[in-house]
Amino acid sequence: MEDRPPGYRFYPTEEELISFYLQNKLQGNRPEIHDVIPVVSIYDIEPWHLPKLSGEYCPADTEQWFFFVPRQEREARGGRPTRTTSSGYWKATGSPGYVYSSDNQVIGLKKTMVFYKGKAPAGRKTKWKMHEYRAIEHAADQFTSDVPKLRTEFTLCRVYVIAGTFRAFDRRPMEPVPVEAQRGQGEEAVPMGGGPAELPQNSRSPSCETATSQQQPQWDWEQLDWL
Repeated sequence: MEDRPPGYRFYPTEEELISFYLQNKLQGNRPEIHDVIPVVSIYDIEPWHLPKLSGEYCPADTEQWFFFVPRQEREARGGRPTRTTSSGYWKATGSPGYVYSSDNQVIGLKKTMVFYKGKAPAGRKTKWKMHEYRAIEHAADQFTSDVPKLRTEFTLCRVYVIAGTFRAFDRRPMEPVPVEAQRGQGEEAVPMGGGPAELPQNSRSPSCETATSQQQPQWDWEQLDWL
């Protein structure tokens, strides 16, 4: 940790997670990314034991941890993946959502899960949550009905604990927000380790795009056969 400046934090956007980290993992490039995001079969481990298995940038983080998760054998044979640990289970909540690139192309899908202690369906909901990301083979053209291929060899999972206050993962605004507006928002306006960020006028993040500015694909996520 000595070579990183005070206030440094590993805080990638969803686009960076899929376009850089997950795609490089799937293509077998840049083996050094395993120092940042290790390969861990997280569904065999209780969530509260995962932080100590995270990459070198995340052990001291108290909010989120990242892992590459290999495809399970039963999933490779066409079965459903098992997301049950010895003390509980991960349960999907809501429908998968699209992840967009900065040029408004669909680059992957995201599924949100919550960990429950006990046996289904009577488990007790905990504060542990997860985003499971899968990449598609090429940036998808949402203006055609051609269904893209979903890469299943590895997923990238972001495990986190629900905090008492709302904190968005991707906090890069499309344009600078006036100080007066920042004071009126419940979300944190000052980045960790410094003062207000000076952002260029054309700074943008896929997660901050509004629903109206993102063109919905002509194909549906259910066509991608993601269990």
